[in-house]
Amino acid sequence: MERTEVLVIGGGATGAGIARDLARRGVDVTLVERDGLASGTSGRSHGLLHSGARYAEADGPEARACLEENRIVRRIAGECVRDTGGLFVELAADDPAYFEAKRAACENVGIPTDVVDGAAAREAVPELATDVERAMEVPDGVVVPSRLVAANAADARDHGARIRPHTPVTSMTTEGGRIRSVTLGGDAEATLSPEYVVNATGPHAGRVAAMAGAAVEMRPTRGVMVSVEYPGLEPVLNRCREPADGDIVVPHDGEVVLGTTSVAVDDPDDYERADWEIAETVRECAAMLPPVADADRVRTWWGVRPLYEPDEAARGGRGISRGFHLLDHADDGVENCCSVVGGKLTTYRRMAEATADLVCERLEVDADCSTADERLPAASDPDRLDEFVREFDGQGPTDADLVGS
Repeated sequence: MERTEVLVIGGGATGAGIARDLARRGVDVTLVERDGLASGTSGRSHGLLHSGARYAEADGPEARACLEENRIVRRIAGECVRDTGGLFVELAADDPAYFEAKRAACENVGIPTDVVDGAAAREAVPELATDVERAMEVPDGVVVPSRLVAANAADARDHGARIRPHTPVTSMTTEGGRIRSVTLGGDAEATLSPEYVVNATGPHAGRVAAMAGAAVEMRPTRGVMVSVEYPGLEPVLNRCREPADGDIVVPHDGEVVLGTTSVAVDDPDDYERADWEIAETVRECAAMLPPVADADRVRTWWGVRPLYEPDEAARGGRGISRGFHLLDHADDGVENCCSVVGGKLTTYRRMAEATADLVCERLEVDADCSTADERLPAASDPDRLDEFVREFDGQGPTDADLVGS
């Protein structure tokens, strides 16, 4: 039986970020992922680096967290981020009061904005819809998630962590209120004896927690992304209205990603992929940028959001800001396990820091977090970053056009 201080289950941005944070604090870490890294939610997103503007009027503290982490990720991640800027555009059919409320909320949060009229917006984006009344500039950006996850994993490895893609957890054994052993399949075929277990498996968190006799109530939802050929778009385009289907266009190099829908699913591995979602997303995004309606489609994929059921029930409908939740399963009678759920790609590092703080407290490790200050390895070298992606089989569909083969 192999021993490890901490077993992190889940190789998305949060799991890789936790492994990096703990390894930098001198903790012995093993990270396992059932597929390649970034194969789940992180690598199947639309890749927006939030400025916080999307959530400003709904949840000021979470918007501030997004703004702070946006700045940190830009500082540490180099070529894992594209500095595009963003526009919240108001069409003639949209409620101007909503635009004003968002602008005021951004000002209150500290998100820098600049409001321009429709003509100035079309000067910046020449093929923007003619009925754009005005737009608000915000510091959104674009994440290249495959690189970001792989770079976090590489830094964890460089500080002593073991990174094991294609290694699913098949069972856990508990005794005396503690996880005693974890059986791994796939490429590992091993049994680990961890001192502490972190469940960072996104929409699968409920299933993994149940293996240890703990409970995590999840309400996953699916969303479609459609990548079409469209070179030259600079800023992210956000529809300035109550969040709905097809309200974001994310620029890549020769493509844009159109998103997205929100439909509840029972099983995050087995769910319908409906044609109406594609049609609705394209139609609504074309209301902002008409040429995408007839642009050649490159690829289509769905992602599943790891939403926490009690939070969703308390907050209500789509678009309400979602923070993350760190669940200490000592409350369920499992002393050496926690789950981290919810959140968003932009705040992955903050989620990892909070989780690492809890783990270090439980292990009586006295070490501070350094991940906000230390740049990721090869941050300025896209070719090396892409080597990390290949090393960990970390290519997701979100950025397949941006990561070198």
